[in-house]
Amino acid sequence: MEKTYNYMTLKEKYIQLQGKSGALLATNFYNFETLRAEMQAASKLNKPIILQLTQSSIDYMGLENALNMGRTALKYYGVEGWIHLDHGGSVELAEQCIKAGFDSVMFDGSELPMEQNIELTQKVVKMAQEKGVCVEAELGYVAKLGQSTEKMEYTSAEDAKAFAEATGIDALAIAIGTAHGFYKEEPRLDFDRLSEIAAATNVALVLHGGSGVPDEQVRKAVELGIKKLNVATEIKNAFMENLKYLLLNNTEIDLRKVFPPAILAVQNLVESKLNLV
Repeated sequence: MEKTYNYMTLKEKYIQLQGKSGALLATNFYNFETLRAEMQAASKLNKPIILQLTQSSIDYMGLENALNMGRTALKYYGVEGWIHLDHGGSVELAEQCIKAGFDSVMFDGSELPMEQNIELTQKVVKMAQEKGVCVEAELGYVAKLGQSTEKMEYTSAEDAKAFAEATGIDALAIAIGTAHGFYKEEPRLDFDRLSEIAAATNVALVLHGGSGVPDEQVRKAVELGIKKLNVATEIKNAFMENLKYLLLNNTEIDLRKVFPPAILAVQNLVESKLNLV
């Protein structure tokens, strides 16, 4: 039976979290199965969640289809949640998602000169404000999949403060030692820098590259001011590794019987992450 849930905007949720120790988990979904797993986890623990879509997931599922899948799932499971564009690489994509009805968009200009990053982010913020949509940006170097993790360009408190004030963003992804994808060695987050940035800004701070970060470091990051934790790689990995095993060890052709164990693996993973925030 379909349940209903009245919830605040993501902007309001971030304001509610200010000055408190606690964060929102943001999980990427790639198909119905990963979306179902995330919803079952959030519903079971009665916790809010941010559902994220990247350009590649939008291309795969279709923008309106993916958005409607997420929106319907939140309503069906009675979960407080929001749909967010993750790592939007252009002003045009951000605009498209704002017009489609996303609750939040990210414009990722982190690889651009700071002046250009500010200029383009300002354009996204202006469009988003007209619709009440939340805007996330990124400052510093958080290595993306396939990029070198040797280059370290951490976000400074001074730059974070100047960027937030110049753009009017609601959330800021900062570089304090994480990377996207799996880590070759255990990451060591710069908690002193996180504390400095949290003291210098009043925007919601975001930790990208949450997959593989030890639980104790995640808890400390949340305690020191992180308000949004992103997890994507571990979700794909949990689903695919379980699915590979299942396909190799049975002759079942009914996908409705093959997928559930892989869905459960993702659900268990998401539950463990929700318990960290």
